[in-house]
Amino acid sequence: MYRIQVFNSISDKGLRVFPEHAYEIGSEQAAPDAIILRSHKLGVEAIGAGLRAIARAGAGTNNVPVQACTEAGVVVFNTPGANANAVKELVLCGLLLASRGILPGIRFAEQHRGVEDHAEYSRLIEQGKKQFKGSEIAGKTLGVVGLGAIGSLVAETAIGLKMHVHGFDPALSIEAAWRLPNQVKRMQSLQALVASSDFITLHVPMLESTRELVNDEVLAVMKPGACLLNFAREEIVATPALRKALDAGRLARYVSDFPHADLLGRDDAICLPHLGASTREAEENCAVMAVEQLRDFLENGNIRNSVNFPNLRFDRVPNSAPGARLAIVNRNVPRMLGQITSILADHDINVIDMLNKSRGEIAYNLIDLEEPAPEPALAAMRGIEHVINVTAL
Repeated sequence: MYRIQVFNSISDKGLRVFPEHAYEIGSEQAAPDAIILRSHKLGVEAIGAGLRAIARAGAGTNNVPVQACTEAGVVVFNTPGANANAVKELVLCGLLLASRGILPGIRFAEQHRGVEDHAEYSRLIEQGKKQFKGSEIAGKTLGVVGLGAIGSLVAETAIGLKMHVHGFDPALSIEAAWRLPNQVKRMQSLQALVASSDFITLHVPMLESTRELVNDEVLAVMKPGACLLNFAREEIVATPALRKALDAGRLARYVSDFPHADLLGRDDAICLPHLGASTREAEENCAVMAVEQLRDFLENGNIRNSVNFPNLRFDRVPNSAPGARLAIVNRNVPRMLGQITSILADHDINVIDMLNKSRGEIAYNLIDLEEPAPEPALAAMRGIEHVINVTAL
């Protein structure tokens, strides 16, 4: 029986993917095998001795102590792309809010709701509407920073709306490049992108390398009157630099999914309460994806969409006995596999197949055996220096 600790409200559609006969699910678990969460801030004290995996039902993992998990041999999963459509649609909304006087126009219309004579009300509205004139986004240039699952969808939508699209992503994967519409003009630097764009939208993860990516230097080369959209993470934009750019009129408008006290009440800043993935469909997609990844890892040792371990899929030997697959996590140092296989040989256990991959300081091994390894063999492997954990599946 696997024990799953749940934080936040996780969609029932996702939780139902766990088979009832094999999984115990709840918010109170003394020694969970895995944790699934959304925005809950997880402390290092949650990393118990038996914890094997954490699944974040969303893309960002800045609420999970990833480095501590890596050191403890705990796999951290996220769900990239599961909420991409929801965020893309909100970015489109942000583009329109930034380009048209929609919000001040609504406020203006409401200010006159006390006028009882409808003809007079209509006259006042018609007279005042010219102050909310905006511009169309067709023909304008959208700069997309980060061309992953969300960024590529935003680019595709903007092209459909007859915008020109420039893209910048120094870490663009081959898979993402294939997904990208060929009308996107790849830029060689962030400065080149912002200097040529009427709208800039951010879709990069929050890493130390992206913290305050948009700063004084970047804002200084933006086209006067440009609009910046941040539906990625608050910390990617340096707020003091942003305020200076807005005060100087270089930046016409800032639309963010992350409210900041220093920006509230400004006519040139639109702050939403982190609504990017707040749709029923996105929450369901994230939950289902997170649970499917957890199940495949706990039951088979396979890893997909981990932020700290190598991705690895290894089909089981048909009709193999329970416990005849080993999942071994060790430090990425030389001669580890040799020591492991020597112990198996000493116990007359034949290795049928194995797969080994590493990522940074961590190596991960799946080893299929002819028969389950006895406890003395498992104990001997756990005793090898630099081995973090050994699990029989």
